[in-house]
Formats: sequence, C-alpha cells, structure tokens
Amino acid sequence: MSAEQQPRREVVTGVPRGARRAPGHAPARSEISEQTTLGATYVRSLMRSQLRAALYALGTLALLVGSLPLLFALPAAFGGTLSSPEPFVWVALGVAVYPVMWLTARWYVRRAERNEQDFSRLVEGR
Repeated sequence: MSAEQQPRREVVTGVPRGARRAPGHAPARSEISEQTTLGATYVRSLMRSQLRAALYALGTLALLVGSLPLLFALPAAFGGTLSSPEPFVWVALGVAVYPVMWLTARWYVRRAERNEQDFSRLVEGR
C-alpha cells in the first residue's frame, strides 16, 4: 500500500471520560446562577456554615467577657490576699484577654475561608 491508499487517521478530542457528568445534571454553578431550588440550597448551606462559625466565635467571646466579673471577684472571695484588686484587673484586661480574642478571631477567619473553599470545590465540581 502506498501512502495515498492508507486510511486517513483522525484524532477525536472531547471531554475526558472521568470528567463526564451524568446526563440531565447541570453543574452547580449553573444551578446557582439560574437560581434554581438546588442552587438556593447550595447557597443556603454556605450561609448556614458561615453563620455557625460566627455564632461559635461570638459565643466564645461572650463567655470570655461574661466571665470577667467572676474573675475579678476571685481575689475578694479568697480573703482579699491582694491589697487591691486593681492590678489583677489590669493584668486580666490588658494581657490575658487579647490572646484569647486573637485566637478566636484567627479561628473564625480560617473557618470562614475553609467554608468558602469547600463551597468553591462544590460549585466547580473538583
């Protein structure tokens, strides 16, 4: 057979087999942009997870601030070993509170970013 008589080869390209979607299922991104019930469920799920993280952070800070009066009453409860509770109050307010607040804020930001990454993976289908 000469070069002219050999069958012509063609390369067929398409979506890789692993990336094909089941027929009838639109990607999550189109569900959200078309404002379907499923898309609204996806967005509601993200909003719920973000709200949950915010409420945990708020609860932690409320416990911290709410327990301060009890902490300030401790020196008086133990017979007033301190001549004045003011240095204890200043140390508690000036030193001890800020690391806890910083750690809570750091946890919240990381949790919120993780929620958004999970949502992005869901929407993009990764």
